[in-house]
Formats: sequence, C-alpha cells, structure tokens
Amino acid sequence: MKTLIRNGTVVNATGRGLADVLIDGEKIAAVLAPGANLLGFDVAANVDRVIDARGKYVIPGGIDAHTHMEMPFGGTQASDTFETGTRAAAWGGTTSIVDFVVQYAGENVLDQYQKWQQKAAGECAIDYGFHQILSDVQDTSLTAMDELVDEGVSSFKLFMAYKGVFLSDDGQIVKAMQRAATNGSMIMMHAENGSVIDLLVQQAVAAGNTSPVYHGVTRPWQAEEEATHRAIMLANLTGAPLYIVHVSAKQAVDQIAQARDTGQNVFGETCPQYLYLSLEDNLGAPGFEGAKWVCSTPLRAKAEGHQHHMWQSLRTNDIQMVSTDHCPFCMKGQKDLGLTDFSKIPNGIGSVEHRMDLLYQGVVDGKISLERWVEVCSTTPARMFGMYGQKGVIAPGADGDVVVYDPKGHTSIGVEQTHHMNMDYSAWEGYEIDGHVDTVISRGKVVIDDFAYLGTKGDGRFIKRGLSQYLI
Repeated sequence: MKTLIRNGTVVNATGRGLADVLIDGEKIAAVLAPGANLLGFDVAANVDRVIDARGKYVIPGGIDAHTHMEMPFGGTQASDTFETGTRAAAWGGTTSIVDFVVQYAGENVLDQYQKWQQKAAGECAIDYGFHQILSDVQDTSLTAMDELVDEGVSSFKLFMAYKGVFLSDDGQIVKAMQRAATNGSMIMMHAENGSVIDLLVQQAVAAGNTSPVYHGVTRPWQAEEEATHRAIMLANLTGAPLYIVHVSAKQAVDQIAQARDTGQNVFGETCPQYLYLSLEDNLGAPGFEGAKWVCSTPLRAKAEGHQHHMWQSLRTNDIQMVSTDHCPFCMKGQKDLGLTDFSKIPNGIGSVEHRMDLLYQGVVDGKISLERWVEVCSTTPARMFGMYGQKGVIAPGADGDVVVYDPKGHTSIGVEQTHHMNMDYSAWEGYEIDGHVDTVISRGKVVIDDFAYLGTKGDGRFIKRGLSQYLI
C-alpha cells in the first residue's frame, strides 16, 4: 500500500510546517512540499489512498514507554491483555508501547523474558518492546542483562519499595548499575523508600485509618525525594545512566534537576495522573471511590503545588517525557480487594488510551508548546530507549507510524464516551479534550479512521531496541 497524507501541518519535535507525507509499504518514503512534483509524477494519482489532513496536525505516532499489560500484582493481574491494551492505545494515537517483563525473587530472568514474549506474540495491535524488571540481582541476573541487551531489551527496572515482592537492597542496585555502566543499558528506578512506607502503612491500619486516601498519606513526598536522591547517588558512584519512573513530587524533580545540572545522565518521567489528579480531589473522594486512583507513586496534594510544578518541569526539560504507567484494574473484583484496607487495593490507573489527548489539552491551555507535545509523547521516548529514526519522527526511512490529529475536533472521555480499555470505570470520567485523534497509521496500515477500528491483533511487531540515544 502507498498512502499520501496531504495538506496537513507536519509537527516534529524540532518544528512544524505544511507538508505532504508519502508512506510506501511500512515506511515513510518522502516528506514533500504540498503538491510537489519532485518525484517526477503526480503523487496523489499514483497511490492507493489519499488522506486529506487540511487544517490538521500530522504527527509521529505516540510512544508509551511505561505500560503493564497482564501484570500480576496483589493477588490479581492487570485487566488489560496485550490485545485489549494495545487496541485501546491505538484508539488514542499511540502506535508503540514498551511493557515490562516481571521477575520475582528466585525466578530466572531469561525464562521470564521468554514468557512475556509468548504472552505478547500475535496479540498486539501496535508495535511493542520490553523493559526487564530485576527484583533479585544475582550473578545470573547480571549475565542475563548482557544477553538481553543483545536481544533488544536495553533497560532494566529496579524497585526501592514493595518488600518481599520487588524491592532490591542498595547492594543489589549497585551491582545492577555497575553492569549497566559497562554494557550501556539504562537503569530505571521506582524511587520510594519502602521501609518508611511499610511502617507508615502498618501504623495507619492499626489506627483504623483504612480508606483509600491513606494510600497517599502513607507514601509521603519525603519518601520519594529521599529514594530519588539515593538512586542518583548510587548512579553517580557507578556511572550508570538513571531514569526515574513516574515522578510525582516536586521535591523529587528538584533532585533530578540538580543532578542534571552537574552533567549526570539522570532522567525523569511523569504521567498524566500527576499533571491533573490530586490527593484531595481523587484519592480523597467520598467512601471507597478514591480506590479508582490508587497508584504508586501516589497522587500528590494540590495545595502543595505538585501538579503545577510537573507542567513547569516539562517546559524546562527537568522532566523529559510522559508515559502512563498503565496498570489497569476493575473496581469490581479487583480494587475492592481493599474495601476494608487500603493497603490491599491493587495499585494502578488505566491511561494508555488518553495520554496523547490529555497532553494535547496542555497545548490548548498554554502549558506546553505543540512541538513539546510531540517531543515528550513520541520523540524523547524513542531517543531515550533506542528507537529513534525508526520511531518518534516523521522523516524518510522512519516507520510509517503517523497520527492525523484534528485541533478543531473534540473528545469526551468516559465509559459511555471514549473508552476501549478493559476496565469497568474510567479514571478520566468527564474530561473534555479540545482536539481529536482522527486517523492512526501503524507501520503503513490504517488502524483507526473515521471513528472505526480497522486493525487486528497481531498487527504489532516486537521492537528490537538499541541503546539510549539521549545520553550526554
């Protein structure tokens, strides 16, 4: 198939301009001046499909570099499968995800990687890659890190929280960082002081404070800032690149900014929930409603200004990109496991379908520029995790991952409105977006068009990633 997208405004991270985009098979073949005859023939008359993007933005497909499809957690598992989750992502203009292979203590890292490859194979609607979670850093884990880098899995996530589940001690973290410093991989860190949190949770439950709001109260910003600082110091010691996931506290941002100002390879991601949602309005909702927004790191207090600071950090590049940490659970049968004890509520929010829209609303509201929207949602994820050139840009030779976005359109988010994730509620119920995803093309195939899903499971392919292209 040859597809021509014409009359649109092409937006890359480096700028925008009127241009026609020619996709030949799975790749972008040319970016041309509107109506140009540089190829020696009438392009529109020699393609299989013409998409008129007049008055619309033509952007590289979104890349969500932090998702958890089918993730086992808290006695249940994330409600989105690789099929349902990637289909929902496509509806929202995301054409690639990077999910997490889970390894619990005692499990073989490479065996777990093969399990996740089998889970995803033939199921995904869009392209997918993997990060590897390390929870038990033994000598075999270090050898596996080298092997996985060769396989195209060039990033490894460790946890400073969840004792007995994922938590690694500082010595284990240093061993993984030392290996990353030699093989060029990226260390990703869940930065919260788990010991402090566990104590505060025990004290809250013992005092009878069991409602969802205490999930946030017992995971204070100080625990996030301290762990972020500690992770930065360990990375400084070892020389490993460090990427802090789901940053929610402004104090943690300041730790990242200080490290970056000294030239250290330290990076941060935030998520839509930390830009829009809050401890007061969401976790503190009446009754058990706050369970809908239980995630870790937790939603922060609006009165403390965390949300404003997150938007500011995106403008100043103290935070480099926005992922979702998509880890959905239904209220019935999953979130309600913690009906009488907030500590038993599965941690996670579903957002993979709405990230592009929610961040575009930031453009409309003057919080980020149009180019920055593309940068934090597509280009930087591609560069950060070794996909740039193939993904994250509209340029000849790149994959034909393209979204036509209508700034004059409108999107109403809600279970009865725009909702394709496998969940019985929406964390974004009632949000109104001044824009709309019109057409989504994944490797040259139109998968969303005219309010219809045209893709199939198995359309997506595994992305063999290289090393980070974002290092100083």
